[in-house]
Amino acid sequence: MSQMPGKDKVLSMLGLATRSRNVVSGGFATEQAVKSGKASLVIIAEDASGNTRKKYSNMCDFYRVPCVLYGTKSVLGHSMGKEERSILALTDEGFADSIQKHLADSK
Repeated sequence: MSQMPGKDKVLSMLGLATRSRNVVSGGFATEQAVKSGKASLVIIAEDASGNTRKKYSNMCDFYRVPCVLYGTKSVLGHSMGKEERSILALTDEGFADSIQKHLADSK
């Protein structure tokens, strides 16, 4: 399993953010976070359904929340110590900024 160095860093930061209660996951919680202005970054699994990807990327555009496609449902879930997750939102700007920075660096 070869991953870029940036990827592991993103997943470990997701784990930290989860433990410090700065992540919400699942459709309903993510939607609430985006619409209430609490979401600083939305992450959609690359293997999420087209419908899910379209719905949340449109919502993020509308509410001006950064949105990225990243990892698979099982990888995202695993990094949070949960079952598969196709969508999640970071509610802490610090974590959101550093994850976006690592994603930009790993491209």
